[in-house]
Amino acid sequence: MIRLHVQGDLAPGAAVAPTLDQSRYLTQVMRLKAGDELLVFNGRDGEWRVSVAEVLKKGVILRAEEQMRPQAYGPDLELIVAVVKKARVETIVEKAAELGARRVRLALTHRTNADRLRLDRLDAIAKEAAEQTGRMDVPAVDDPVKLDALLDGWEDGRRLMFCDETGGAPAVSALTHAGDGKWAILIGPEGGFSPEEGERLRSLPFTTAVSLGPRILRADTAAIAAMTLWQAAVGDWDR
Repeated sequence: MIRLHVQGDLAPGAAVAPTLDQSRYLTQVMRLKAGDELLVFNGRDGEWRVSVAEVLKKGVILRAEEQMRPQAYGPDLELIVAVVKKARVETIVEKAAELGARRVRLALTHRTNADRLRLDRLDAIAKEAAEQTGRMDVPAVDDPVKLDALLDGWEDGRRLMFCDETGGAPAVSALTHAGDGKWAILIGPEGGFSPEEGERLRSLPFTTAVSLGPRILRADTAAIAAMTLWQAAVGDWDR
């Protein structure tokens, strides 16, 4: 069944107005007509079965019929990735949504050398991945900030999985020992972290430095591998 992320509140009988692009998709691509059904979610009210109530010249009106699943969230995981080439960042955002990250934060490091990014494009990629994978929220994608500023404002109680290309403990054992709770994963740029950045990261009390194995990984591959290891060790894959 078609599944869309919408903005409006969801409750029995509520009228829901998809965006104009979504309406075109429903009527012109999927050829839905009045009475046809689909699934929607808004990240707050769970997943709902809705029906097409009206097909207008400039949009569609949906009616909420039944809640299919109550609202649920995955583990509190943030992915922090140094900005790299646009295509790789887009892949990272898509896979972060698929693998359950709650937030993607873009960092500017000493060796950042990347394309100009469109946040609206990244938001759309995250939304589409959430629609296709059955999750009931969409990960936020933040504007790029300097790594030092991000670390200066670090949230109390959140641990950091620092993927250290110069060495670190085996990831699964290190994560299991550190425990669950709120986490973030940090992936560096293609050229790696500078010595100064690496030294600061290893000195922070909330950091767990880990190795992703003996091979050099590109940023998008490293992000996928790191999220997979984290989900297997302390995430929600045992549900």
